[in-house]
Amino acid sequence: MPPRSPLPPRHGLSAAWLRTPDHDRADPHATAWPTMADWLHHRLPEHVDVDAMLADGRFVAEDGTPVRATDPFRPHLFVFFHRDLREEPSVPGTIHVVHRDERLVVIDKPPFLSSIPRGRHVMQSVVVKLRAELGLPELSPLHRLDRVTSGLLLLATERRWRGAYQSAFERRAMAKTYWALAPIRPELEFPLTVRNHLHKERGELQARVVPDAPVNAETLIELESEVDGLGVYRLTPRTGRTHQLRLHLHQLGIPIVGDPLYPEVLDVPVDDFSTPLQLLAGELAFTDPVDGAARRFRSVRRLPIGVHPTA
Repeated sequence: MPPRSPLPPRHGLSAAWLRTPDHDRADPHATAWPTMADWLHHRLPEHVDVDAMLADGRFVAEDGTPVRATDPFRPHLFVFFHRDLREEPSVPGTIHVVHRDERLVVIDKPPFLSSIPRGRHVMQSVVVKLRAELGLPELSPLHRLDRVTSGLLLLATERRWRGAYQSAFERRAMAKTYWALAPIRPELEFPLTVRNHLHKERGELQARVVPDAPVNAETLIELESEVDGLGVYRLTPRTGRTHQLRLHLHQLGIPIVGDPLYPEVLDVPVDDFSTPLQLLAGELAFTDPVDGAARRFRSVRRLPIGVHPTA
């Protein structure tokens, strides 16, 4: 683990860090790094302007002193810096704060807004936006919610509260209910339960079903009503695999309206907000693991999710 960062957070994000290798480990590149600049050029991608960042004093050692281009290479040194952030298109819609107390913030997020800063979505993420807006520098999500999915997301206000609530999710003590818009197939009889084994390889966009493997994904599916020829489905996941709900409905021949991954992967530009996924994380209920209180939260949104959801 690195030491405490000498750089303060920026936009609610902690500084990135690297560590130089040890001289006592065999390294074919060791003689190629006479200076720290040489090592940083080797270690960071080509698109990073290492020379400009060194000139601006943006790399600092663990004691807070700037790393200079001419500094001799030093083994086992932690180097901290803030990455340059790309310009991001603004995601439409409103983050509704459904509940806030000492330990928890429950928000109702619009589609296309990432829960955490990652990849091409940093400033346009729940964490970065709300850390600044609510003045909570340690705010962090307690479970996953896909970028294209709308609805409830539970966050811890401080690092010290995360363990208890994350353990509750791991024990499946959090009851989550979703609603989705999807086609109607008259031959399907509801309620029904889909049970199978889902697997998603790192780097692949779609998850897949693994035949004859032990069950690791289970969803109760109920048809509640019709809207403009589409079904409104109530989904109760009993497990939490990646893309579970989207893949389970696709398997039944009723893929969720607006899904850019199922049945086929669509090449949707990052700034195209025209077709929201019609999947809503609508309800979350649990017994609070800290004080034993009964908790139940409900989304303020309703299907169908609009193109520019502000409600």
